[in-house]
Amino acid sequence: MDYVDSCQLPTPWAVFTLHAFVSPDTGKEHVALTLGNVADGQPVLARVHSECLTGDALFSQRCDCGAQLETALQVIAKEGRGMLLYLRQEGRGIGLVNKIRAYQLQDQGADTVEANVRLGFPADMRRYDICKPMLAHFGVSQLRLMTNNPKKVNALTQAGIDVVERLPLQVNRNRYNEGYLQTKAAKLGHWFATHAPADEQE
Repeated sequence: MDYVDSCQLPTPWAVFTLHAFVSPDTGKEHVALTLGNVADGQPVLARVHSECLTGDALFSQRCDCGAQLETALQVIAKEGRGMLLYLRQEGRGIGLVNKIRAYQLQDQGADTVEANVRLGFPADMRRYDICKPMLAHFGVSQLRLMTNNPKKVNALTQAGIDVVERLPLQVNRNRYNEGYLQTKAAKLGHWFATHAPADEQE
């Protein structure tokens, strides 16, 4: 992973530093947002977030991605120190166009895992080994990770990153993504606390 450059990124919650990286084997561009001194040797509050154009930028309620992104940045800003890795692996790695095709299959009744499989893809193609060189650039080896995904914790651990704490990030459960979240729990093993019915939370 090649580091390129950095700049300031003012947000509604804090002024982060935005760092650009390029993967030499794929040419994909990834970014990291940092706040405070993350190179002091202490575990870093972090979110590893895979790109979701529909949720992050277009406010889709079919998933919880955009709300997770916003909440993670808010939590980091409140703590005054932390980082967010934004990885360009849309649709759990299948890309934007195929994600839209998967959504069409979901409109017809398939769940999020079945849709990917029908298109000829695994349920989840994301890679987390690419985080290791990004974190190494900042001298970070221990994370307090905001995630509901045990496979992400395991993948980061296998890549040599010490996840010393997992912090749940359960936000924006609604009537449009209720089935999606249930499938993530049942088929992908995501951790979710017991929730009230979605309609009671709106």
